[in-house]
Amino acid sequence: MTPSQYKTVKGLKSQNLRDHMNDLELIFSMLGEASTTAIVKTQNPKGFIQNKKAARQGGDVAGKARRDLEAKTGQKVVSSENYLPEPQKRKQISQGKKK
Repeated sequence: MTPSQYKTVKGLKSQNLRDHMNDLELIFSMLGEASTTAIVKTQNPKGFIQNKKAARQGGDVAGKARRDLEAKTGQKVVSSENYLPEPQKRKQISQGKKK
């Protein structure tokens, strides 16, 4: 899933996607990034096409791990829930409207 698609699932517009990820979402994102870094260091790709291939391979590592966990737990890792607390001012405004 692309970052734009992920933001759509989370219902985000301009907010930082990472701020709204749960622990597992962050872990699998970091696994993809770390895997890509390791692949780049060992393969030493040149140019955009080769680097894109390395990035895809790193993402595949994280994707396989995510699918394996989902199969074992029966639960999806990607969630539409947002994990950044609502700002206090916004809470007060929305609570005031409910009264």
